[in-house]
Amino acid sequence: MKKNLDLILLILIIIGGLNWGLVGLFNFNLVSFLFGDFSIISRIVYSLVGISAAYWISLIPEKTK
Repeated sequence: MKKNLDLILLILIIIGGLNWGLVGLFNFNLVSFLFGDFSIISRIVYSLVGISAAYWISLIPEKTK
């Protein structure tokens, strides 16, 4: 179960990173394109990406031991 959750959260982080890359390189926000500017769905996606990143940050001390 934990491995599946870790994988899902990692995929969300990758999606967020790719979206930021598109914004930086091409001024194109894929999440806004797919779900609308600050629609409820895009806000949920952004929130899930942020929560995923916070979770993985909390694992850094565990992984560096």
